[in-house]
Amino acid sequence: MSHDGLGPRAVMRSVTFLTATVLAVPLLAACGSDDEAGKPLAAQDIATAGRARVADGGTLHWAVDDVPETFNSFQADADAATNRVAQAVLPAMYRLDAAGRPRRDADYLESAKVVDTEPKQVVLYRLDQQAVWSDGREIGAADFAAQWRALSGKDSAYWTARNAGYDRIEKVERGRNDLEVRVTFARPYADWRSLFSPLYPKDVMGTPDAFNDGARRKLKVTAGPFALQKVDRKAKTVTLARNPRWWGRPAKLSEIVLTAVPREDRASALAAGKLDLAEVDPADARRIETAAKGSAGADASAPGAAEGTGAARKSGKSEHSGKADPSEESGTTDDEQQPDDEQQSDEKKTDGDQKTDGDKSGGEKKSDDGDSDEESTDGKASRAAAAKDASRDLEVRRSLEPAYTQLALNGSEGPLADERVRRAVARALDRKELAKLVLRPLGLPAEPVGSHLALSGQAAYADNSGALGGQDTAEARALLGDAGWVPGGRVDEEKTEKAAGGEGEKSDRGAKSSSSPKAGKKDDSDGDDEGTYIVGEDDKGRRASAGDGKDQRSGHDGQHLAQDGRPWVGRELSQGGMAGAYAPKGTAAPKGTAAPAGSASGVLAKDGKALNLRFVLPSGEGSETLRAVAERISSMLVKVGIRTQITKVSEASYFKDHIASGQYDLALYSWPASAFPATDARPIYAKPVPAADGSLTVEQNYTRVGTDQVDQLFDRAVATLDEDEARDLLRKADSRIWAAAGSIPLYQRPQLVAARKDLVNAGAFGFGTPVYEDMGFLKKGAVRDAASPSQK
Repeated sequence: MSHDGLGPRAVMRSVTFLTATVLAVPLLAACGSDDEAGKPLAAQDIATAGRARVADGGTLHWAVDDVPETFNSFQADADAATNRVAQAVLPAMYRLDAAGRPRRDADYLESAKVVDTEPKQVVLYRLDQQAVWSDGREIGAADFAAQWRALSGKDSAYWTARNAGYDRIEKVERGRNDLEVRVTFARPYADWRSLFSPLYPKDVMGTPDAFNDGARRKLKVTAGPFALQKVDRKAKTVTLARNPRWWGRPAKLSEIVLTAVPREDRASALAAGKLDLAEVDPADARRIETAAKGSAGADASAPGAAEGTGAARKSGKSEHSGKADPSEESGTTDDEQQPDDEQQSDEKKTDGDQKTDGDKSGGEKKSDDGDSDEESTDGKASRAAAAKDASRDLEVRRSLEPAYTQLALNGSEGPLADERVRRAVARALDRKELAKLVLRPLGLPAEPVGSHLALSGQAAYADNSGALGGQDTAEARALLGDAGWVPGGRVDEEKTEKAAGGEGEKSDRGAKSSSSPKAGKKDDSDGDDEGTYIVGEDDKGRRASAGDGKDQRSGHDGQHLAQDGRPWVGRELSQGGMAGAYAPKGTAAPKGTAAPAGSASGVLAKDGKALNLRFVLPSGEGSETLRAVAERISSMLVKVGIRTQITKVSEASYFKDHIASGQYDLALYSWPASAFPATDARPIYAKPVPAADGSLTVEQNYTRVGTDQVDQLFDRAVATLDEDEARDLLRKADSRIWAAAGSIPLYQRPQLVAARKDLVNAGAFGFGTPVYEDMGFLKKGAVRDAASPSQK
């Protein structure tokens, strides 16, 4: 739970008066049928093949970000790898299908249904009679009861990260026989299917000591197609082996070895045969596809081969190479897209300094095999050729992650405390253009997200953005004028402030051009890994770079992602807090740069202050996409008279010292979608409440914008057992969230996974939970299903 030291009065007034009045008509549109949910924008891309065509045996080497600190998914430092292990080795009553909807797992559960609603809700689970733990004991009511007690929140000795849903249970008991479990709820709970997935044995959940420490480094008792065999922290591997007591369809693979490999090393590890499956960044995806086609140059027809990807920059080529009409991809005009000669030259020089021998042959970095710097040219060429040959056996599978990136507007103070200003910001944005910027170069559907609470294909999804309205420059300016921000107003001279949470110099987008001849160029002399860039400069040479962004992160393979409290900001942040106790120096853009063409003339001012918003972004190689999107957003805002100050801060401190603490006006980060938004999304949009010390308790609502009406709609949705009513209540809540304009969903995040061509039933899973027992390698001469998206 987060606390903010800002006074609540301004927030509460501005959020409620306008939102409550503008929604009378849009709310009617929020009620509708399941047809509004549509279908997932992108299908799974997992190279499907029937089990008869999959060979028995083999080891899958699968990249993860880190070796888990804990194997207990309900602890604060659980991460994506924790969830991946849990999915393979533990029971789950429900798993997600390809549309992100919960489905009963028949290997564990014969049936589950609400058998009573009066006087209290009762759910009866009937377990599969073959379901047993690896020690031979039957899975039963004792395991359910132990997990409920541990996660109910009633015993603080259990160090749990969450208790949502379990805190509504009154009792868990055995049914008519050992295969039945009766769960009685003290309060009705619509999302009861979210519970007991995963289910841990009573050995883990039975006592606080066992819960807190027993499953951190090992899992002795499991009940899945695989079992946890070995954890080698020195080698950074987790080995899962076939479970001999598994009663379902036997696993095709003998082992799955999860290996912690940094993003920047995955392409070389794949080419060297050290990995078979890994989520990769767009630049590496392009190089892998190029090598697979046996071409020395980029194939402009391949998805992801659009201009501006990291592959183009790292190879020292023009960002427009391989693309006849770059404006077609970015949705901009040719003159907006063409970089000036000086900048292009600088980019070539900078990237050329970073090139390695591996980059010269398919993009793979030099492997850590003990080769010395004096290795002969013939030896290097031989290794490079071998790596290139290996890359021909790889392909890239692509889908969309079950997560979306949003623009967050901090409504706690300053201009954005006025809802009219927030709405003006939203109406200035062309969300379709922003989605194209990120997704179209990757060959993925470029549709903006229309809901805060679900994604296309999920039951609660409906495009409720009409409650706020689409891009409309005139309306945005009118809203600003109504809020008192007028062009040419008096602006009092202010002392230079420190950028949000840092010491970087502020720079206003839309200020007059500097007389310095070096304005508009990257400054390569300061030694900063990111350098500086001109905030007010036209987006030349950078906007196309969204295609190579490295903010994607593997790992939301399972349920409860939003409930876990892990926001997504380029890289996934662990639940237990962020590294970096203090905010570092920000890297702000220099002052005195020209406004983009078409910007509003004159500075908007009110009460002696210019309308200037702090746009805080993470630095580092993993956040290029976010920064490209921020540049495009800033150019849209300046056209309605809103200037931005872009400050880059370290990724380690970005969330803790800036977003969670409210030290920003505008920010970009992502939330995972949930199959259970009534439970998981409520803390993200709950109205902040005053704490005893006068600060605000914001839970996960880092925009600090919320309303009583939204809270009430969530409360009603989570308490009704009528699924149609719950869906309609959630859509109404989403319409009100849109109207409050605290966060603006932009696009669903891309998911790019490199895989061996003969690996089947694995890859870009999208919404779906992986089916671990079906993964494997094709038999000799066998072929996979022709409908695989990666083969199109």
